[in-house]
Amino acid sequence: MSGENWSSVSEFLLLGLSMQPQQQHLLFVLFLSMYLATVLGNLLIILAISTDSRLHTPMYFFLSNLSFVDICFSSTTVPKVLANHILGSQNISFSGCLTQLYFLIVFANMDSFLLAVMAYDRFVAVCHPLHYTTKMTHQLCALLVTGSWVVAYLNALLHTLLMARLSFCADNTIPHFFCDATLLLKLSCSDSHLNEMMILVVAGLIMIAPFICILISYILIACAVLRVLSTKGKWKAFFTCGSHLAVVLLFYGTIISFYFNPSSFHSSETDTAATVMYTVVTPTLNPFIYSLRNKDMKGALRKMIA
Repeated sequence: MSGENWSSVSEFLLLGLSMQPQQQHLLFVLFLSMYLATVLGNLLIILAISTDSRLHTPMYFFLSNLSFVDICFSSTTVPKVLANHILGSQNISFSGCLTQLYFLIVFANMDSFLLAVMAYDRFVAVCHPLHYTTKMTHQLCALLVTGSWVVAYLNALLHTLLMARLSFCADNTIPHFFCDATLLLKLSCSDSHLNEMMILVVAGLIMIAPFICILISYILIACAVLRVLSTKGKWKAFFTCGSHLAVVLLFYGTIISFYFNPSSFHSSETDTAATVMYTVVTPTLNPFIYSLRNKDMKGALRKMIA
């Protein structure tokens, strides 16, 4: 495209989930309800873990971090959707779009890293129970979480800076409810091959490597459980890992369906449904998944509420 056809884009238009007024009102209520459930549910988990000394273990330390990340992850997109509906606007500034993109990458990466760390924690608990306290020390737990934050911040900074160097054409319409990197690249007039390569290589590795760690951890856990002779021992291991495995399947299942499917399988409806699942629904369901299947968590919540 020639330079005279370029224009400096100062803002983007987020088309949202639906253009029909009746559906927009329903979606507003649903998004508001899920956002409140996300914030309140995850805050309750954080408070329950911090106030109950019995839950001051590595597993719940990672869970409290996951709850904090889920609140932030949902807060990156949902408040903007709600504000746009109330104000009757679809605008988001160029700087606001890049800021949203940055934090989306940070918290998506952190979700992935924490799920991998929690899988490793479950692996040690099930396969090496006698050495659990010596392996999962406070120093290692803090190092794992801190390292995850550092990598997530650096990865987000890399992609945001690469996006900021691009020029954008007159078409500034994003057919989504948030600023997604792949959709922004489609609007760019500049050569975006470097961005695409970095998304494929760096972002791919950062999402795939934790997933592989989770798979290996659960394969080893399954092998260890199958060697357990007692049915009671098998059920105990299942309940120990079941909640985490449900969250992993929900989170990675929707991400894989959106980012790693062939383009021929993509449609605006399925893509929107997948992104709503991992950015809005998953953070809402996590508190229920972890608390309803966990006696210690339910006891801590009852004690705190009472």
